Amino acid sequence: MTDASPDFPIEHWFYQPGTTHLADYPAQVADAKSLPDLETSLKDTGEYHRRLWANRQKAVLVIVHGMDASGKDSLIRTLSAYMDPAGFHAWSFSRPDGAEKRHDFLWRVVPLLPGFGEVTAFSRSHHEAVIAERAWPVWRPDHYDWDARYAAIRSFEKHLAQEGTTVFKFWLNLSEKEHRRRLLKRLDKPHKQWKFDPADIEAWERRAELLGYTEEAIAATHIPEAPWLIIPGDSKPKARAIIARLLADKLRELAPEYPGSDEQVLARYRHMLER
Repeated sequence: MTDASPDFPIEHWFYQPGTTHLADYPAQVADAKSLPDLETSLKDTGEYHRRLWANRQKAVLVIVHGMDASGKDSLIRTLSAYMDPAGFHAWSFSRPDGAEKRHDFLWRVVPLLPGFGEVTAFSRSHHEAVIAERAWPVWRPDHYDWDARYAAIRSFEKHLAQEGTTVFKFWLNLSEKEHRRRLLKRLDKPHKQWKFDPADIEAWERRAELLGYTEEAIAATHIPEAPWLIIPGDSKPKARAIIARLLADKLRELAPEYPGSDEQVLARYRHMLER
């Protein structure tokens, strides 16, 4: 475990208001040698998560978005490697269906939010309601008020932050070339084929449209309390190294030490056990 946070400022990865296109952000890491060691960061994440779990005063919500095959699920699986399973949860969100369609668009995520001491990861999230639903509406087009949904998301995430939940929102920025390569891999590799969905191809064909909706959504929901971070996504190991370090540093900030103990109580129980 590292004794101090490395020089790896989170602000470096923030979305920059006023930028127009996600293509303006890198899909590859320019200087890979500057990246923190992934295994060290994961071990730190595990240690600091146990401190968070022991203190039960703060929570962390990790939201991961990206195009199909951008590595959302494998990233979350990697981040969880050293975390206490009792205090870590992961959920994936697809097209609203059943009871989800009979409630407001935030309803389905609320019961799955992290409690104090917990880290919860969302593969996609309530932000799909202002991205995917624009391309594939669940309701009639006249049902939607996108500005109202943006405002609801900003208020919702600001409320979470004010009540003690740190909200991380990551966009895995995948180049068109790498996106194509990974989709082909899903078709060609037997152990990948189970993940293929014909909708992946429709999303590929509508890539520019979906990225446009994403750009608008990110710009409208990037707030100080819950900023978006744009992570180069063409290399899964490098994306994981960046996010693991950022998460470890935030957990260390939220729970720097284990809760204090009553030495007199400990001494009494020690005496009982040693008799």
